[in-house]
Amino acid sequence: MSVVGEPKLCVPGPVSSARGILTTARFWIYISCAAAAVLASYLLGKEMMWDTLDYHVYAGFSAWHDRFGHDYFAAGVQSYLYPYVYAPFYALVRTGLPALLVASILAIVQSGVLWLTYELAIVVAPSENPRARIIVGACAVALALANPILLDQLGTSYADILTAEVVLAAWLLLVHAVRAPNAARVICAGLLLGAASGLKLTNSLHALSACVLLLFLPTTWRVKARLSLGFFAALAVSFVIVVLPWSIQLQHHFGNPFFPLFNNIFRSPQFPTAPVADTRYVPGSFAQALWRPFATVLPEGFVDDEFPSPDLRYALLLILALIALGHWAWQRLRRSPQSGASEAPRATSGFIALASAFLVDWVLWLRVTGNGRYFLAMACVAGVLCVVLTWRIFSARSRVLAIVLTSAFAVQAVQLAFGTVYRTSVPWDGGPWYELSVPAALKKTPNLYFILGEESLSFVAPFLAKGSGFVNPDGDYVLGAGGANGAHVQTLIREYAGHIRVGVMAGEFVLSPPKELPDLAHANDTLAQFGLRVDTTDCSTVIVHAVRERWRKVLPATLPINLPQLGSRVLRVPQSTEGYLVTCRVVPDPASRRALAAAEREPDLVFERMESECPWLFQPPRPVTQVYGDSRRGYLWLRKYPGTGLTAVVMEGVLKLVDGTRGGRAAVIGSESDWARGAVRLACGRQGEHYYARVVLPAH
Repeated sequence: MSVVGEPKLCVPGPVSSARGILTTARFWIYISCAAAAVLASYLLGKEMMWDTLDYHVYAGFSAWHDRFGHDYFAAGVQSYLYPYVYAPFYALVRTGLPALLVASILAIVQSGVLWLTYELAIVVAPSENPRARIIVGACAVALALANPILLDQLGTSYADILTAEVVLAAWLLLVHAVRAPNAARVICAGLLLGAASGLKLTNSLHALSACVLLLFLPTTWRVKARLSLGFFAALAVSFVIVVLPWSIQLQHHFGNPFFPLFNNIFRSPQFPTAPVADTRYVPGSFAQALWRPFATVLPEGFVDDEFPSPDLRYALLLILALIALGHWAWQRLRRSPQSGASEAPRATSGFIALASAFLVDWVLWLRVTGNGRYFLAMACVAGVLCVVLTWRIFSARSRVLAIVLTSAFAVQAVQLAFGTVYRTSVPWDGGPWYELSVPAALKKTPNLYFILGEESLSFVAPFLAKGSGFVNPDGDYVLGAGGANGAHVQTLIREYAGHIRVGVMAGEFVLSPPKELPDLAHANDTLAQFGLRVDTTDCSTVIVHAVRERWRKVLPATLPINLPQLGSRVLRVPQSTEGYLVTCRVVPDPASRRALAAAEREPDLVFERMESECPWLFQPPRPVTQVYGDSRRGYLWLRKYPGTGLTAVVMEGVLKLVDGTRGGRAAVIGSESDWARGAVRLACGRQGEHYYARVVLPAH
C-alpha cells in the first residue's frame, strides 16, 4: 500500500532482489521490533499469571474440543467467553515444544503491533522528508514498546495484543482512506473490526470510535454515507461469522447466545439476570476522569491495571495538545498564517482524524472499562500522537525537539525499571509450558472432578483422562444446589456415578506432595449441598512441575519470627516450585446437607438484609453462601460479589466486608445479631479506587 510523497525507504514496493529488501528501513525496523519482543519475553520469564492457569488454557482446549457435555463452569464465568483467540496458544502448548520456543513464536507474532504502529506513524508524519518520517516512525515504535502493560504481555497467553493488532490494522486502513478515499480500505477495515469485536467484545469500543474516522473522508456526504454503509455491513458480517459457531452452542445450552454476558436481556436461568460489569478501573467521578492521564504516571496499582504500570504517554499527550491549542489560538489572535510549509497536507488531515477518533475512544474506554489491557491498540495510537505532535510543535527548534523526546524516553525508562511490577513468572528450564505428573489411574479412567478454589485450575483438564468432566463450584461464580445450576450439576453427578472426585491445590509453602486433602471440612461442606462427601481412603496427587518461583517475598508480620529477615520490610521465604493438586474419591451422602441447613439460616438472613441496604454495591444479588470450618471450630460464612470485587464474611458473630481485589483491612459493618434484628443501616459509596460501606445507624 503506497502513499503519495512517502520516501522510497518506507514504501513496500516491489524489489528486484533480497538485497533490495535488506536495504529498506522498514525491514530493519520490523526485525528490531521482533528481536525486542523476543528479548523482553525471555527476560521476563515464563508467564504463570492467574488468568493463564484459570482459563486461558481451558479456553483454547474448549475451542478445539466440545466441552459442553462434560463440564459446567469449569473455568468459572470465563468458561463460556468466545475461546477461539486462545486456540493458537493451546495448540502450541500441546505440541510439547519448549516453553521458550513457544513464547518466542508468540512474541514475534505479537511484535506485529509495533510494525503497525510504525506504519501508522509514517502515514501521519508531519513531513515529506524521508529521514524525518523514518525517525518519527521509529520514535513512535519505541514509545509504544515502553508501555509496561504491553511489555508484560509479550510472549504470553494473553490475547489482548493479538486482537489489538487487528484493531490497529483497521485504523491504519481508515487513516489511509482519509488521505485517499478508497472503498476497499473502508470495507477491509470493517471486516477487521468486526472480527476483532467477535474475538474479544471489548474491541467493540474501538469499532465504535473508528466511525469518527469516516467523518473525515475527503469526499461528499453522499459518498461518505455509502462508504459508511459498506463499513457497517462488513463489520456486522465478519462479527457474525466469528461468533456464530460458539453462539449457537451457547443458545442451545443456555438460551443466551452471548452467555453469560447480556443475561439481563436473554435471562438464562443459569446465571444472574442483574447487569454485571467490572468497574474496578472506571473513574468514580468526573474529576477522577480528568485526572486519569496524570494518575497513570504514578507507580500505583488499580489505576488501569492491577499492578503498578506507570505510563507517561497520556499525560504527555494532554500537555502537548494544550500547548498546540494555545499556539493555534495565539496565531489566530494575531491573524498570522500557519507555519509549516514542509508539512504534508494529507498527513495533517490524517493526524486530525486520528486524534479525534482517539479522543472519542478514550472517553468511551474510561466510561465502560478503564482497563489498560483492553486499550493496547489505542495506547500505541497515543504513542504515535505524542511523537507527531511533539514534532509539529518543536520541528523548527531541533534542539528542543530532541530534548523533549529524550526526556520522555528517559522518564519512561526509569518508570519501567523502578516503578513497574511485572508478571508472575518462572525461569526457563528447557521444558514444555505445562508438565504434569498424573497418576496412571487418572489418565485411564474418566472422572467428574469438583475442583475447589477461587482459581479454577482448569489448565489440568487436557492432561487427565479423555472424557473427564470438570466443575468449579466455588470460583468466581459460586454454584448452589438449587435452581438450574443445581439441576445441571446433578445431571453430571448421575452421568459420572461411581467416578466422581474432588480436587484441591495444596498451599504454595507445601514443599513435598501431600497425601491428605487440604481443608477437608470445606470440601465436605461444598459437596454436601449436592449430597456428596469425600472418601479419604482413596486419594492421589497430580504434580504440576515448575509452576512457581522458588522464593517469595512476604511481610515479616505474616511469618514466624525466627525466619531469616532479608531487608527491613520483607522476608524471603522458600515456596514449592511444584503445584500439588490432591484429588480424592467422592461418594454419595444424602444426609450431609441437612446438618448445615439450620446453621445457615441466620447468616443468609444477615447477607440479604445487607444487600438490601446497598443494592448497587452488592452485585449480583443473592449469590450462593459458602461455608468454611465446622461446628467444633466454628463456621465462617461468605458471599462473593464479583461486580465490585467485594466479599462479605460472617465470622465469630461479626459481619465484615473485604475487598479481595484491591486489598486493605476488612471493615466491620455490624454484629450478626444486630443484622438479624434488622437494626443496622449502611451508607455506601466509592472513594478513589475503593468501595466502602459504613454503619450509620447501629443498634442501641
